[in-house]
Amino acid sequence: MINLLNFSQKQLAEYFASIGEKPFRAKQLMRWMHHFGVHDFNQMTDIAKSLREKLQLEAQITLPNVQLEQVSNDGTRKWLIGADVANSIETVFIPEDDRGTLCISSQIGCALACTFCSTGAQGFNRNLSVAEIIGQLAIANKSLRQEAGYDMLSANDRIISNVVMMGMGEPLTNYDNVVTAMQIMLDDSAYGLSRRRVTLSTSGIVPAMDKLKEDCPVALAVSLHAPNDTLRDEIVPINKKYPLKDLMAACNRYLEKAPRDFVTFEYVMLDGVNDTVEHAHELLQLVKYTPCKFNLIPFNPFPNSGYATSKPSHIKVFRDILMQAGYVVTVRKTRGDDIDAACGQLAGKVFDKTKRTINRIPIEAI
Repeated sequence: MINLLNFSQKQLAEYFASIGEKPFRAKQLMRWMHHFGVHDFNQMTDIAKSLREKLQLEAQITLPNVQLEQVSNDGTRKWLIGADVANSIETVFIPEDDRGTLCISSQIGCALACTFCSTGAQGFNRNLSVAEIIGQLAIANKSLRQEAGYDMLSANDRIISNVVMMGMGEPLTNYDNVVTAMQIMLDDSAYGLSRRRVTLSTSGIVPAMDKLKEDCPVALAVSLHAPNDTLRDEIVPINKKYPLKDLMAACNRYLEKAPRDFVTFEYVMLDGVNDTVEHAHELLQLVKYTPCKFNLIPFNPFPNSGYATSKPSHIKVFRDILMQAGYVVTVRKTRGDDIDAACGQLAGKVFDKTKRTINRIPIEAI
């Protein structure tokens, strides 16, 4: 049966037309599925009974199943969500005073093999469907609203104000499904988020960045992590295919249509690897023609990573060099590390088709 969670409003309109129904039914169904979180056709009271009966015969609205929900001492939440018998993914909600941010996964595992990331160490199984991506938002929204005592049918009080595509996987190597899911997030009949409040993080898939600029320009974050090609080739292997010169040019092109007038460069702080004074000055030279902000991320350890977190004093010096040059710099707080929900710690359960533990996948195959 067709899972209607896989469809944007435009695709739903096409589906309804194909079964002899008026396209406006798409907007009605979007509101029920996403805005109100109702997945039982019988409860959709403004849809004709004959159509509801037709939908029950050939369609469904099915979320992935929640296997475990954990709450950190700092209020961070993590859901372990089953994707199929062999695989699961992780989704994290980070509450703050002025916002609530949901970190969503786009793949089961990741093929890019960034050396400091536990998700990459798990290998790669497959892309998530649209329903599995948007389903993470639906699951978190319902769980948080119910706990807060909010009426789902009112849908007035927003708990999740921001979404970041920064969970498991490289979003731009699951391009079509990620874009459709983001279109649903932005749809006023669904979640109604603004483009400024949806952020996609990429390791630098240059052709897909150019396509995203035209198809669905949301806020952009780039996992930079190194100021030169030699070092980035080592810790972010996709750099061998799309080196820094090409990546920076793509960032500048993206800003032509981006909802924010800057790119956020994410930079994980690895002790003795990329955190020296020299690295900071080299980074300034790299970005001098690209409007940007920096998000410095203390490395979150995982077993056998081979890395250590930069010393707080080194992070401070690195940050101050960037700030003295006039840049906005944040140092990301480590949130949810007691439940392995911090940046770089998401692993889920991955049946690894790449045999990562035996042989790394060649970058040319990505």
